[in-house]
Amino acid sequence: MAVDYYATLGVRRDATGDEIKRAYRKLARELHPDVNPDPEAQQRFRNVTNAYEVLSDPEKRQIVDLGGDPLAPGGGAAGAGSPFGAGFGGLGDIMDAFFGGGASRGPRSRVRRGNDALLRLELDLAETAFGATRDITVDTAVVCATCSGAGAAPGTQPSTCSTCHGRGEVQQVTRSFLGQMVTSRPCPRCSGTGTVIEHPCRDCSGDGRVRKRRTLTVKIPSGVEDGMRIRLSGEGEVGPGGGPPGDLYVEVSERQHAVFTREGDDLHCDLRLPMTAAALGTMATLETLDGSETITVKPGTQPGEVIRLAGRGVPHLRAVGRGHLHIHIVVETPTKLDTEQERLLRELAKLREEETPAVVGGASGGSGLFSRRRSGRRSR
Repeated sequence: MAVDYYATLGVRRDATGDEIKRAYRKLARELHPDVNPDPEAQQRFRNVTNAYEVLSDPEKRQIVDLGGDPLAPGGGAAGAGSPFGAGFGGLGDIMDAFFGGGASRGPRSRVRRGNDALLRLELDLAETAFGATRDITVDTAVVCATCSGAGAAPGTQPSTCSTCHGRGEVQQVTRSFLGQMVTSRPCPRCSGTGTVIEHPCRDCSGDGRVRKRRTLTVKIPSGVEDGMRIRLSGEGEVGPGGGPPGDLYVEVSERQHAVFTREGDDLHCDLRLPMTAAALGTMATLETLDGSETITVKPGTQPGEVIRLAGRGVPHLRAVGRGHLHIHIVVETPTKLDTEQERLLRELAKLREEETPAVVGGASGGSGLFSRRRSGRRSR
């Protein structure tokens, strides 16, 4: 059965710390061994000292209020080696009782850093290549102007939590075959802050922040790619209790271009030519990121050939220079021919002796119409 420490000191269960200290001082003057050598008085002095140690410690007192005994075996007893019994720390306890002392853990702050925010921004290829300045609208938490982040209504202050008495945590005592087990958890009433806002601000409901739409200007550096994030320090969510804001990240989403595909800082596009233009050569005009370019296709250009325009790609991010523009030749073979076109092609094939190409090689190897496809892999 747990010891009734309140009865030992002769105080009520709701006694304040000062009342407990005064009761201990009075009994200590009467029962201290230097004053009263009676063996029964010495035993009572041990009990009174243990009771004061428990009830003057908020955590141990909480254990008692929950029905436990912090000085029982396995219950967190301390000072077992004291000559005045378990829980008595010696002369220091008496000095603390008469002159004050000791320290306790403080509760966690109500003010905390805000969360980071993420915004996606769609840009054209030219904007990601050469950079841009864009105005963006964000909807984030800002400091409440009414309470300046305190959360309490103007003219009021947070009060000490009556559940945890300002400690920010409560303890629970459970019994097992190992003895009493004490567990701590954040106070459910004050969420671990140790204070309660009895009169919350009407605008922020005690959170210290409100949501507001803001317009920011963001500079996009040249050379950014799809999926990259630009960090705007301190432009994110303001923290609870008016805490410092987090960061805002702007994620770049590059729109698909009508002509070019991008691979890193290089650009690629297809140039489709009729077979006659590939055979005879031609000129083509291409609108690049820098303006119009005249592309010269040499006679006899083969399908799959690539024309490279150096330095016509995307500028390197945080570096000097640019990527290249690669033009891939696609030769289109006509699928429908009128009578005259078919006659002319057959005549051309006859002149070039290509009416029936000879099949040479095949399974036996060698040159001919069929050959191994070119790749980066070597045959074994």
